[in-house]
Amino acid sequence: MLGFDDKNLSQLEKAFPDTTITARGNKIKLKGPEGDVEDLADIIREMISMVKRGSQLSSQDISTLLALAEKVEGSPSKSARTFEQDTGDIILHTHTGEAVSAKTSGQRNIVKASENNDILFAIGPAGTGKTYTSVALAVRALKQRQVKRIILARPAVEAGENLGFLPGDLKEKIDPYLRPLYDALEEMIEFDKLEFQLSKNVIEIAPLAYMRGRTLNNAFVILDEAQNATNTQMKMFLTRIGYNSRAIITGDVTQTDLPRKQESGLIVIQNILKNIDGISFVYLDQSDVVRHKLVRDIIEAYDKFENNKR
Repeated sequence: MLGFDDKNLSQLEKAFPDTTITARGNKIKLKGPEGDVEDLADIIREMISMVKRGSQLSSQDISTLLALAEKVEGSPSKSARTFEQDTGDIILHTHTGEAVSAKTSGQRNIVKASENNDILFAIGPAGTGKTYTSVALAVRALKQRQVKRIILARPAVEAGENLGFLPGDLKEKIDPYLRPLYDALEEMIEFDKLEFQLSKNVIEIAPLAYMRGRTLNNAFVILDEAQNATNTQMKMFLTRIGYNSRAIITGDVTQTDLPRKQESGLIVIQNILKNIDGISFVYLDQSDVVRHKLVRDIIEAYDKFENNKR
């Protein structure tokens, strides 16, 4: 595990200069600053897990693990990451250093409600940043070790019975429906780091149906496009949430793709859970739209058209 001539050990010692690593037999002793010892212990546990799975640890593997712990040149320090949480509306910084902020009152309400509730419903029209803000909160929670993994789910309603006719394997068939979640993650996490986290299921992106029968512990769980979840699916998802987990459910009740006879679980759930402590509902509107300025006008025009039709 420590590599030929303890090469992997030397790589760890270089990344953690203030921490002493003593390896004797099958025991490793760490001594140094508390934060560095915690980070290093997590890295060594992952190294042990990889070896048990039959992996031959390379220098690149160690570099990737160090990158995940943000022990690479140019990464913000722990004190800097803690400061981000308390700096105005900034949620986190992307791997390019760009600040991801809550830009509107609705987005700020999402951030505040998520910090004070284990389950949050963010409901509003397209372009209001519901998904992007939620993913940013999940990534921040993972970086700050509040959770051990991120799970992102979406109903693949559009696939329906036609899924089998699409080319490729199951992943290739489903990925187009999950693409918006990948897009948000790719803006916030460096490509190599994201690929590693996806391969190790630290971050999991899957259709809603894949949540059945699971218990999601120590996770930040997001259900996106929840207006396309049925009542049964919504109940199934909410009852998957386990110990030390948080959830954000996003959706736009005006854009349901379910068959006409099926009622959206996101519409019904507002009456079922409205008086439960620990569950919050945040509603966004046209004033929260952060896409092209015409998107707001388009939403208002459609709302007016639908109201006149009714």
